[in-house]
Amino acid sequence: MKTRKVARRKFMKEMTLSAAGFYILPRHVIGGKGFVAPSDKVNVGIIGAGGKGRENTASLFPLDDVQVTAIADPSEYWDLKDFYYKTKAGRGPVKEFIENHYKAKTDNYKVNEYKDFREMLEKEKGLDAVVCSTPDNTHAYVSITAMRAGKHTYCEKPLTHNVWEARKVAQVTRETGLATQMGNVLHSNDGIRQTVEMLRDGAIGKVTEAHTFVPATRWIPGLKGLPEGTTPGADAIGWDLWLGPTAYMPYNKDYTPVTWRDFWALGCGALGDFGCHDLDPSVWAFNLHTPSTIEVHPAGYSDKNIAPYGEIGYYEFEADGKQPDFKQYWYSGGLMPPKPDIVPQNVEIPRRGTMFVGKKGILVTGAGGGNPVLYPAALAGRYSPPKPSIPRSKGHFRDWIDAIKGGPAASSNFEYGARLTEITLLGVLSLRLGGKKIYWDGPAMKAKGLPEADAIIREPVRDGWQMA
Repeated sequence: MKTRKVARRKFMKEMTLSAAGFYILPRHVIGGKGFVAPSDKVNVGIIGAGGKGRENTASLFPLDDVQVTAIADPSEYWDLKDFYYKTKAGRGPVKEFIENHYKAKTDNYKVNEYKDFREMLEKEKGLDAVVCSTPDNTHAYVSITAMRAGKHTYCEKPLTHNVWEARKVAQVTRETGLATQMGNVLHSNDGIRQTVEMLRDGAIGKVTEAHTFVPATRWIPGLKGLPEGTTPGADAIGWDLWLGPTAYMPYNKDYTPVTWRDFWALGCGALGDFGCHDLDPSVWAFNLHTPSTIEVHPAGYSDKNIAPYGEIGYYEFEADGKQPDFKQYWYSGGLMPPKPDIVPQNVEIPRRGTMFVGKKGILVTGAGGGNPVLYPAALAGRYSPPKPSIPRSKGHFRDWIDAIKGGPAASSNFEYGARLTEITLLGVLSLRLGGKKIYWDGPAMKAKGLPEADAIIREPVRDGWQMA
């Protein structure tokens, strides 16, 4: 009798709330798969707790409607004081980093930790989203697995390690409808938006070509092939899990913690590292989709296993209704295009940036398309920049979180990110083939007359790591 009365009171309360318009339903009932109400906190899991994983975690801290609740990485500890990140990382240090941050507001705040991110996805039922900061070779597998599990996904650049993966990630993004963002953070700066607006406005007239240059080079400058032999440490960093879908290779200390970028099996060299930042203004401004030819040559020693010291080459884009005729040059390792005569002798071209060449003059930017400057001086003096036409970003992570909560898609969402990544990786494909010129059949995803390219366009994966 008591149970019946309680049930009746509960029913009447729910009916009253419903009639008044206040009936509260679980988030998955209201908004479907992955729905997060605007008033809710977004629970985020970190996948990959190295130097970049720690940086990305710190970028989430200022967002009051976000909390990091879980972390996954096969490695317990990394000492990165001698590398770019100048810090300690791995599951242990990053877990402590997260807990110390949230303890300021919540006593005894605890983060659940896992070696295998797949176990995290299975057990953390309250997880809304994940941030993937693993090496390039596992980006696609992590992103696809997370989206298939219904998690909104942020992934570092390049979005994938090969062209087939880029198309697969874009496909799964469309199928799941989840909020995504690629980690090319310079895409969210005002500077690149100003550059794109000026180019579209005709600031330098019809643009025929762009020269993009970065000083990036190998992490191990004197590398002449794969490191010989094995070294201790494979178990400590969870090497088998770390490799993911990549064919097994014996562990050597030269592969980690950040030097993996030098090896084609794991990274994509300087072009793969910086292309999604510095080719972005060209791709965005001119809506580039599919190059007709790609030819990128190694500068310095390179072979089928390792990236070169530097790179130089170009892409050709043919007009097809979506994009104009356009030629994109690429330089790395300190190589630079010649300085145009219209740039004053006392002006230094940035070591990293892009030079757009138009019929009226040139536009030179800094890293990722920022700080646009017009030459010659007479052109700059009479040109008035257009009113902003591209929405300004609230922040790279902020835009992604807003998209999770029903706002507009983040501007470097996976569909755009996959396109930018594919263009970047076609240059990497030419490099990996020793600088061979590629005549690209986009619809067929084929390098014409180069059957040896097939195993790079879609790399084989280990059993158990297929991407559905």
